[in-house]
Amino acid sequence: MAERFERHRQPWKSEEIQKLHLLAGKGQSVKAIAKALTRSEESVKDRAKADGLKLAKLR
Repeated sequence: MAERFERHRQPWKSEEIQKLHLLAGKGQSVKAIAKALTRSEESVKDRAKADGLKLAKLR
């Protein structure tokens, strides 16, 4: 069964955006970032794309 995300469609907080930028800058995978932020991988990818961030490929 897939993980359930209770924060579906919740707006991003500035602290979460900063953490996303930090983790992406360190080369963390999408999966690791999603888990750290308790967000879905799709949500992380969408936000990173909107912010112009490069994300590491899944390993």
